[in-house]
Amino acid sequence: MADPSLHHEVQPIKEIAIDYTPEACTHCPVSNSITLTFDHRGGARWRSTTRFLYGTFTSLIQCPKGNTSGLNFNIYLSSLEGDKSQDEIDFEFLGKDKTIVQTNYYSTGTGNREQIHDLGFDCSDGFHEYTIKWNPDSIEWVIDGKVVRKAEKKEGEGFPEKPMFLYASVWDASYIDEARWTGPYIGSDAPYVCLYKDIQVPVNNTVVECSCDSS
Repeated sequence: MADPSLHHEVQPIKEIAIDYTPEACTHCPVSNSITLTFDHRGGARWRSTTRFLYGTFTSLIQCPKGNTSGLNFNIYLSSLEGDKSQDEIDFEFLGKDKTIVQTNYYSTGTGNREQIHDLGFDCSDGFHEYTIKWNPDSIEWVIDGKVVRKAEKKEGEGFPEKPMFLYASVWDASYIDEARWTGPYIGSDAPYVCLYKDIQVPVNNTVVECSCDSS
């Protein structure tokens, strides 16, 4: 079998599953666009319907406008959301400051590898391209074609190796760390809309069909 690290050909995402609040998520396969809304109903989360093992994952994202304090909006890979032994690779926007983004990765449930990156722009002002390049021995986080972080596998340390779904969500994270992480939720500019378009996933690295209930 060919080394999957060499297979970074991508294609538009064709189907998604919506994990909760389906009325707050819209998907248009024709335009390859997804909209997530956070309002009185709470937020929503979508994911790919298949897991992938390695490859390139990318999307143009315009984050919600207004005072987004308290919210977390994101795009990330996870072997299974909610599993305490998950592998995961994250781009997370922290609503208290839309000029930064946090990257992180988990191996068998262990994270604590957070880094904060200055974007040089307000992530709600327009679309920007966010890319995760995941290889067996390295991960790159890329913004508008520029590598902002690279992590390499080290002997004796865990590294993501489980097949993973592509996820994205908008949710109220203000309860975490007494609101120090994303700020207190204000909600003065609800509804908050996060826009995703030109979402691309690997062509050949699908490994597991999802049988999860997406209702």
